[in-house]
Amino acid sequence: MNDIEQTDDATGDVFAETPLSTMANYVREILADIYESVVATNDEVLVRVNSQDITSVLTKLRDDNHAAFTQLSDLTAVDYPERPVRFEMVYQLLSISNNMRLRILAGVAEGQSVPSVSGVFSAANWAEREAWDMFGIFFAGHPDLRRLLTDYGFEGHPLRKDFPLTGHVEVRYDDTQRRVVNEPVHLVQEFRDFDFLSPWEGMQHAIDAADSDKNSDSN
Repeated sequence: MNDIEQTDDATGDVFAETPLSTMANYVREILADIYESVVATNDEVLVRVNSQDITSVLTKLRDDNHAAFTQLSDLTAVDYPERPVRFEMVYQLLSISNNMRLRILAGVAEGQSVPSVSGVFSAANWAEREAWDMFGIFFAGHPDLRRLLTDYGFEGHPLRKDFPLTGHVEVRYDDTQRRVVNEPVHLVQEFRDFDFLSPWEGMQHAIDAADSDKNSDSN
């Protein structure tokens, strides 16, 4: 694909069409009416779609001989708690023959399921299990949607932004029972509170200096 000068219909500005923008135009043709937006940005084609159309979108992009996005290099999600549609699925595709990358974004609401694409790309199998484990996004039609990185009895989904940093359960070795035990997290109180009366060296000097400054100001 060679660079070609094009004119923006709205502004009249002349710009050079790049291989990436040419691919973006071609992706619009392939996907017809099943995309929300397609732009060329940051050295890749960025496509926004409805999550329920993701299987058709990936199949079209994979099977088209010219686009040939035949490799799913990554599948993950992002949590945006402040948004009405909380999660965003991210599918990263690679076209080896065109040396181009394409990113697909699809919004997913809390509790909404997403069609599994493990039948389109087998690489999605474990990636969807990880997204389910970490974010709690359910993939309809997945052949084996078990947790992948946490234990079977794990509570919650650690990459949700409202998940507590301490977790809900801690694992430790119990000398009395002589085995590993799982139990609710219990934080010792002195690790919860921090005041400037700590005996740590250096901190007391800072307090003394601050008191000295106050005394000199009052005088």
